[in-house]
Amino acid sequence: MTVFQDPEVKPHWLPEPGNLEVSPGQQSQKSGCLDEGASSCLGILATQNEVEGEHTASIHWHPSLENTPTAVSVPAPQAEAPGPANRPLPQKDSGVFQSAVCDMPCGWCWPRTSSLIVAVPSHQTQERPVDFSLGCQKVEEKMGWQQSLQESDVSKVRTIYLNEPLRNSFCKNSISTAKYSMWSFLPRYLYLQFSKAANAFFLFITILQQIPDVSPTGKYTTLLPLMMILMVSGIKEIVEDYKRHMADKLVNTKTTIVLRENAWKMIMWKEVIVGDIVKASNGQFLPADMVLISSSEPQVTCYVATSNLDGETNLKIRQALLETAEMQTEKQLSSLSGKIECEGPNRHFNTFIGTLYLNGKSPVPIGPDQILLRGTQLKNTQWILGIVVYTGFETKFMQNSIKLPLKRSNVEKVTNVQILVLFLLLLAMSLVSCLGAILWNDWYRKGIWYIRTKDYSSHSLGFDLLVFIILYHNLIPISLLVTLEIVKCVQAMFINWDEDMHCKGNNVYAMARTSNLNEELGQVKYLFSDKTGTLTCNIMTFKKCTIAGIIYGNFSYNKSSLFFLSLSPSVITESCEFNDPKLLQNFENDHPTKDYIKEFLTLLCVCHTVVPERDGKNIIYQASSPDEAALVKGVKKLGFVFTTRTPTSVTVEAMGENFTFEILNVLEFSSNRKRMSVIVRTPTGNLRLYCKGADTVIYERLSEDSRFMKETLTHLEYFAKEGLRTLCVAYADLTEEEYQQWLTQYEKASTVIQDRMRSLEECYDNIEKKFLLLGATAIEDRLQARVPETITTLLKANIRIWVLTGDKRETTINIAYSCKLLSAHMPHIQLNSNSFEATQQAVTQNCEALGTRLGKENDLALIIDGETLKYALHSEIKRSFLNLALSCRAVLCCRLSPLQKAEIVNLVKKHVGAITLAIGDGANDVGMIQMAHVGVGISGNEGVLATNNSDYSIAQFSYLEKLLLVHGAWNHFRVTKCILYCFYKNVVLYIIELWFAFVNGFSGQIIFEHWCISLYNVIFTSLPPFTLGIFEQCCSQKSLLTHPQLYRISQAGNTFNTKVFWFQCLNALIHSFILFWMPMKMLEHDMVLQGGHTTDYLFLGNFIYTYVIVTVCLKAGLETLSWNKFSHLAIWGSILIWLVFLAIYSFVWPTIPIAPEMRGQVNMVLVCPHFWLGFFIVPIVCLILNLIWKLIINTCNRTLLEEIRELESSRAQGLYPPKMFKRRYFHTFHDFSKLIKHMSTRHLELHIPSSTGPYSATPASPKFLLSVDGNFILPVSQAKNLEILAKRFRYAGSVSSPLDEAMATGDGYAFSQVEQAVITQEELVRSYNTTKSKSSKISLDSSDSR
Repeated sequence: MTVFQDPEVKPHWLPEPGNLEVSPGQQSQKSGCLDEGASSCLGILATQNEVEGEHTASIHWHPSLENTPTAVSVPAPQAEAPGPANRPLPQKDSGVFQSAVCDMPCGWCWPRTSSLIVAVPSHQTQERPVDFSLGCQKVEEKMGWQQSLQESDVSKVRTIYLNEPLRNSFCKNSISTAKYSMWSFLPRYLYLQFSKAANAFFLFITILQQIPDVSPTGKYTTLLPLMMILMVSGIKEIVEDYKRHMADKLVNTKTTIVLRENAWKMIMWKEVIVGDIVKASNGQFLPADMVLISSSEPQVTCYVATSNLDGETNLKIRQALLETAEMQTEKQLSSLSGKIECEGPNRHFNTFIGTLYLNGKSPVPIGPDQILLRGTQLKNTQWILGIVVYTGFETKFMQNSIKLPLKRSNVEKVTNVQILVLFLLLLAMSLVSCLGAILWNDWYRKGIWYIRTKDYSSHSLGFDLLVFIILYHNLIPISLLVTLEIVKCVQAMFINWDEDMHCKGNNVYAMARTSNLNEELGQVKYLFSDKTGTLTCNIMTFKKCTIAGIIYGNFSYNKSSLFFLSLSPSVITESCEFNDPKLLQNFENDHPTKDYIKEFLTLLCVCHTVVPERDGKNIIYQASSPDEAALVKGVKKLGFVFTTRTPTSVTVEAMGENFTFEILNVLEFSSNRKRMSVIVRTPTGNLRLYCKGADTVIYERLSEDSRFMKETLTHLEYFAKEGLRTLCVAYADLTEEEYQQWLTQYEKASTVIQDRMRSLEECYDNIEKKFLLLGATAIEDRLQARVPETITTLLKANIRIWVLTGDKRETTINIAYSCKLLSAHMPHIQLNSNSFEATQQAVTQNCEALGTRLGKENDLALIIDGETLKYALHSEIKRSFLNLALSCRAVLCCRLSPLQKAEIVNLVKKHVGAITLAIGDGANDVGMIQMAHVGVGISGNEGVLATNNSDYSIAQFSYLEKLLLVHGAWNHFRVTKCILYCFYKNVVLYIIELWFAFVNGFSGQIIFEHWCISLYNVIFTSLPPFTLGIFEQCCSQKSLLTHPQLYRISQAGNTFNTKVFWFQCLNALIHSFILFWMPMKMLEHDMVLQGGHTTDYLFLGNFIYTYVIVTVCLKAGLETLSWNKFSHLAIWGSILIWLVFLAIYSFVWPTIPIAPEMRGQVNMVLVCPHFWLGFFIVPIVCLILNLIWKLIINTCNRTLLEEIRELESSRAQGLYPPKMFKRRYFHTFHDFSKLIKHMSTRHLELHIPSSTGPYSATPASPKFLLSVDGNFILPVSQAKNLEILAKRFRYAGSVSSPLDEAMATGDGYAFSQVEQAVITQEELVRSYNTTKSKSSKISLDSSDSR
């Protein structure tokens, strides 16, 4: 047995190789990441031997190996002080043993370090790198977590040489979201165009027409229209892709500062390369993924906003390596010599493995706490320095993107299928005509000696088949595609020009980045929305509070007013913060609650991790938690100003007087604790514990002497009803003896190696008790304007809304309540499992509990987190999970990665068959925006990547209402009518050639002049499709917004489907029959014209052609619902254009050598009385059947649309549809009770919130509450009043009852701090001393950086 270890790198806790003890035969019980790249797969497992504290690195061999597993035993390390570069070995339960690229939550993977000890048999001795990522990918694929959205996840380990740019050859930093480049445009465009069935067919016809003596319609009658279509479509594609290139250029040409040639230089983002040393200043977005090496902050930390990546509003803390912290000048940085070895590009945001090798120094491990990602924004930090490790498409957030799909609308897909069927019909017609020709020749062979001189042969059969294919090919409208291109382009312009979707605050209009999906906007069934920046403004404001039982801050603006909607977000924030003079009046006028007010405001100034920075006379608060920043800013306006922070104290200026509090301990916030506390020594020398947290955890720790509990609970209900995020604040006075005893426990818990966090939390619980309640705060995560109203309207339109966010569960639920997506009575199904088996069991139980209601929409909400979703998307339970989700009215998915968002959208898209729409504003939303049928980007504060990758961009979520209900519905009606009409008019004209074949002996003779055939679609009937596609309206905009139920018509696709299509074709077939045989019978016995001349076949053809023009134009008028001047111009103008053309065309020969057979036709046709008789009779006979059918339908089977149109026409005010069209779109309370009764018998995992808040017991509440296992736990009738509930919480202690679980689901407590960061909250607050001015060793002024 031979033991290998990298001589240069090893974990700090490992002993020298000579001290290793090899113990063969020990097998590991769990395997971590497998090395697929090596011939022998192995898994690395870090375990804890309970005997003598021994750490064992177990090696698990692949079963195919003959050798038995071995283990390398390593003596346990000595306890050392924790620090960024020297920490004790994390334990399994602490959650630190996470693989750097593995998503498994097992916590058993090798620690994050590039060091590796491998024990292998001697005869297999060879040294090679181990790629952990490949094994993780295999594990993910086996578990079904990773689908085919991102095939290659991690490449080989890369080496980056410092200050040696020539040795770093990697991906460029420029990105592109465009479809074409200068060189790829022509081949890709032609491929896309001829992948359309219609274009490919006409190309085939064009080729056939070039065969001599085959085409009865000439060589160029199809080629020229096809070239015109391709040119128009090409220009449209070029214009749209040019916009994408310009948007990409805005990103690629952003500037940043890098170290080049020993000096700071400003370059564009696209010029950044791997190995560059980049410096960024506060507020800037980072151009690439880089390793942090220095910063301006204490302990070389920095803050980054990652909402652009994961949707979280709280800032993340990153810490530079201590070995590089002092390298800040150009000379120091230029002298850096060494290399960085790290994992290859991958999609995992929260993981990174690397090692820094500086010449002459020991290797330094690099982890995720040192990595800064592209797309993140530097916050609360003066400047940072970083070494670029990934650029361009190799950055982590670009790795999370998916391949830009070529989207096609559902209408286009249906049309392509019908074109294919029509082509088969065309072949059938051609074969029938060939068969007719054979039979006709057999019957009349002897009598046609003057036509044929040879016997009919098999060769002529194939020849005739080609002739008839060319003759009937216009059955498929060649002008359809170019007509649709122009129509959709104008529709997109209408969207761009819509003033109702113009945000005047930042002067941003809606923009249709593609016009191919306009009609898809009218069929959306599932809407997937991001939360942060999409539903919310991502702005926290201190709105209200309750102190000593008195509520403050009831002043508010009318959010629906035009003045409010026109304000910019910054103005809205300033005008809508806490504003209630009553609070200060009570404080200044010696109100009985004055002391409570003072203590309340003091607590908010002291209990936090905010850092104040002075900018002249102004104080700028830097905070990782936007909630804490909102509270500190709020109390500042009330006269309590947080002014100074030192490592041991904070100073508060209260009404002009300074008070200094000594910070003794910081009891950190965590999701489990739901609270944060600080122990301080007050200016008077007393010991006091200040605490703020969720109402449930505060109330259960209140003292019996605490007052105002009932009043505060009532106010909490009121805050929850308004969708505000609440925090309860309380304090407890401590004695010196109590504190010293607890301090001993705290110091002991701080040094525990195993389960340190749990020990600390238990220690915190020992002192966080016997609180005295001061009151509660209410913070608003401000929704964008009209978001609740928009969601309510969309729900009425039968659009199901799923919220996909990377933010926390509590925040997401709270926002869902605020925007009316969740109602007070809606039960919750929560899936929160940490294993595949548990997830499968939970999904199965909930599906069984729904019973026959599974797959039907129920008034339920499904809540799931990203960890559980990994298991839920496994192939074994994916379908059951989808059925469960589709059975719920609302679905909330929390803590999702960008790729998981795309997977959710793809799941619904593939298995449901409904149109999906995804909307978001950040880079983390790009995947789902591209994956959905329709992607909408919001032009927000998180960059332009979402809008650059979207199909449509809008400035606010509320504009989605008009985009879908108005533009979507209109466009769907317009496009479908345009398509049906184009097919109708072509079938009408070109089926006549089939009827004529029965007269001419199936000879292939055409009845119309061949250029008239070509110009039929291009000129004579081109205008009516445009008016139908551009100006048609099913009803007015006001009606569509007032009655969103009308959206269901287009959503269901009732106006365009296979049945409707073939009904229209059958109608056209009947019309063509009438249009041919009626004139044919009129002229059956021929007629003699003036001068004694008789008529020919073309005379009949011009009769019929004129009647066809008149009929199809009047049919367009019959289909038109909203007449305007353009409709009249198109219909009557088209008829007039043909008559004028006929008059001119009859005299062009011989001046222009074309159409000699048309000479003098106008004189023969217009003077014939039969022509004018048929001009009025034939079109009426054709259309009278359509008119009668339409009258019968509108009379006997009236729909809501006809009702509204009738009221619009009569200018009636208000609308009350007949009872037969009224529908219930939500369950009544009776249905809700039946649903609860049905599911409770099946032990459904339900959480039922109260009507207005977590503690409501109003009569509108459900009659019972259910625990997680579905058992009845407490009839609400037993809770006589709120005081009983308060007492229950008071004596609950630390035991969480089922009631707590059920009622906690409605909590929206305001806390979004960083957990388990690179440094603790206590280390963070003790690292700042704002009394000292910062010394800036590095200039970030771009003027002198050249």
